Formats: sequence, structure tokens, C-alpha cells
Amino acid sequence: MSIWQPQLQDRSTTRVAVDVTFLRLDPNAVGAPVPPDDGVPTSFPPGCDLVRVLAPTVEFYRYLYNTVGNAYCWWLRRMTPDIELAALLANPKISLHVLYRGGEPIGFFELDGRDSLDVNLSYFGLMPHAIGTGAGYPLLLAAVHTARAGSSGGVVRVNTCTADHPRALGTYLRAGFVPMRTVREIWDIPNRLGLPIADRLRA
Repeated sequence: MSIWQPQLQDRSTTRVAVDVTFLRLDPNAVGAPVPPDDGVPTSFPPGCDLVRVLAPTVEFYRYLYNTVGNAYCWWLRRMTPDIELAALLANPKISLHVLYRGGEPIGFFELDGRDSLDVNLSYFGLMPHAIGTGAGYPLLLAAVHTARAGSSGGVVRVNTCTADHPRALGTYLRAGFVPMRTVREIWDIPNRLGLPIADRLRA
């Protein structure tokens, strides 16, 4: 005779060590220091359209966040309950901007302007199939322009870590961001999320 028992939720985690670099772009930084001959595009590829999503649903946001961040250990918002995430998305100080090409999303950025002087570039990235298409750097410049327009102080902040794309830090530096500090963080990422975690990050 078997007795049914409820299945316990998997509470196991993988410990990850990352170096997080915090950067800022001051209002007196007049523009991205891109040499004319470095070959980095500063405008979107043909067929791209940047749209602010005025009332994003939780489902659409999770599609963007999970797809863009899957390879880079983006896990915190995966753990955020729907009701909390819906409240964030409904906050008028937080904005979601999606880059479309041919009618489908290929990247996005999220701005948090709840600080009256600074705007934080909370999330930024491209869909996997859009990496290498020349859309990333123009999208970052668009994020900076949008953030500055919505900030009374003109300061834009962002952070990146060693779990991100290897070109992420260099791209921020190219756009004029200046590193303020780098700290080591330890994350315990729940295994039930199914995220691929590189061996180099395992603590």
C-alpha cells in the first residue's frame, strides 16, 4: 500500500561568484567617445523600431527578461512574484522600451527613474539571435538619451558583472560610462530556474 505524499519544491541552489562593476554617466559627458574609424554603428540597422511599451503585461515582460537574460544568470526577476512585478511595471517612474525588427522584439532596456536626480539603466540586452547584428550599441545610446531626457540631474547609472556578455563592460565604457567601484558578490541561484551556469562562475 502506497501513501501519497506532496512533492517538495526543489530548494537546491548553485553558488555563483561574480564581480559587479557600478558605472555612471555624468551630465557633462557630451557624448559617446567613439572614434570615427572604429567601425561601431551608432544607428539602428534597417527595419528597426524602438517602442516604449506603455502598459507591459507581466507575461510579455517575462518573455523579454527570460530570453535576453537566460545565458547571463538573470535570475532575480524570475523569482519576483507576479503581483510585485506587475506593481513595478505599473509604476510611471519605470519604463520599458523594446526594439523591434520586422515586427518582432530583438532587444529591450528598462529605466528606473524613481530617484529624482539619477536614472538607473536596470536591464539592457538583445535577444540571442540579434547579437552581432549591429543593434546593441545604438540601443545603448538610445537608452542613454532616453534616461537623460527623463532625469532632472542628468546622471545615468548602470551595473554589469562577469556573468554578462564579455563585451558588456567595454560597450558601456565606449558609451562614456565611468566605473565607480567593483565588488565581489555571491549569489545562490535556485536550480529549479534551469539557468545554464558557466563553470567559471561557480564558487
